[in-house]
Amino acid sequence: MISIKKKMSMTSVWSRRLFILSFLLPTLALFALFTIYPLIRGLYLSFFDWSGGSETMNFIGVNNYKELFSDSIIPTAIKNDYFLIFWKVILIMLLATFFAVALTRLRLKEYGFYRIIFFFPNIISVVVIGVLWSFIYNPSLGFLNAFLSLFTKNPIEINWLGSPNLAIWSLLPPSVWAGIGFYMLLIIASILGIPNSLYEAASIDGANEWKQFTGVTLPLIWEQFKTSIIHIVITTLNGSFIIVKLMTDGGPDNQTQVLGYYLYQMGFKQYHLSYGATIGVLILVLSLITTLLINRILHRDTIEM
Repeated sequence: MISIKKKMSMTSVWSRRLFILSFLLPTLALFALFTIYPLIRGLYLSFFDWSGGSETMNFIGVNNYKELFSDSIIPTAIKNDYFLIFWKVILIMLLATFFAVALTRLRLKEYGFYRIIFFFPNIISVVVIGVLWSFIYNPSLGFLNAFLSLFTKNPIEINWLGSPNLAIWSLLPPSVWAGIGFYMLLIIASILGIPNSLYEAASIDGANEWKQFTGVTLPLIWEQFKTSIIHIVITTLNGSFIIVKLMTDGGPDNQTQVLGYYLYQMGFKQYHLSYGATIGVLILVLSLITTLLINRILHRDTIEM
């Protein structure tokens, strides 16, 4: 009798596992097809000399990696990528956290309206954002120079996107503007999950709003905070090439070049796809190393509510 019950329980366990697996398989198949396979294929191509259109692929070993380490543009691209990461993490997380706390703790009547306004840039296509900010930075007709000219006697005609010293800085405002709303909503969701009783207890103990934020809010949203930073790092290393392509095309003189756009140029403009794949491997390695370091630096014990 006992053995029959064991067999029935084992059958139910396997049935449950098969049921769960039947739902996971399509997702795993898509993940393997669109993520795992391209990674393996890119690593494979990095050991060949291939234009991307020819039928022959010549095995050249690690020559692409030797070329990578001697390429003078690579250090500039890495520097620009981490420049964008550094400032985007600081500005986006600072502003997103400020707005999230303000909208949740102040209990504004227009809470829903402000949420939509801040999230609006995320609805817009990146292409639209790039074109819009290119018009804003236009030396002759742009809003920015026109606004600054209001405070001077002579018209200002700064070439924001054409200046070697200003171009990389000019990519920050559109990148930050486009990211604040998304991370603000993530932080809002975490804050709304914090029991009000904790804030009431802190208030009774004499904690002001700042102490409530540092003592209650920040520790309890820390995991979401860390995840958001890691997400900014990954999306910047893998996606900043779009804004570069739209606004500066990597110029002037490669001063706004980033790894993602350099990959695109080498692989699809200069038809050196195998070298582009090598740059892709570099992006993957940098993403992994940076993510692991941030995870290590920002690690804290999870606080139970």
